[in-house]
Amino acid sequence: MGVLSRTSLGVEKMLSNYLPILIFLIVAAGVAVVLLVLGTGIGRYFARFHGDREKLSPYECGFEAFEDTRRKFDVRYYLVAILFIVFDLEIAFLFPWAVSLGNIGTFGLVAMGIFLAILVVGFIYEWKKGALEWD
Repeated sequence: MGVLSRTSLGVEKMLSNYLPILIFLIVAAGVAVVLLVLGTGIGRYFARFHGDREKLSPYECGFEAFEDTRRKFDVRYYLVAILFIVFDLEIAFLFPWAVSLGNIGTFGLVAMGIFLAILVVGFIYEWKKGALEWD
């Protein structure tokens, strides 16, 4: 009986250590729910009084569509978008490399040279294929 009571006291003490975390999570969830309900309710309440026809229209430009919305897009638009993302990510790799170049030494310089060479080859390929030309 003595061992069981010591074990139950240890469990109670351990659980009492986690009680503040449980209270914090319950309060945080309550605040989140209250803010979401209040924001939605206030927004819907004031939306009745400020019904703006342009704001409620499906087009952000402010005028009705004058062409069919199902027309095909030129694939070059997507190629340019992909190229932008590739070269934007290249900058994301170049900055940390430049900061740590002193620590990584010659190996880092050669590795980044290979990385940039592959990107340049891809860029020249896209350029020769005419993906950057807008007729």
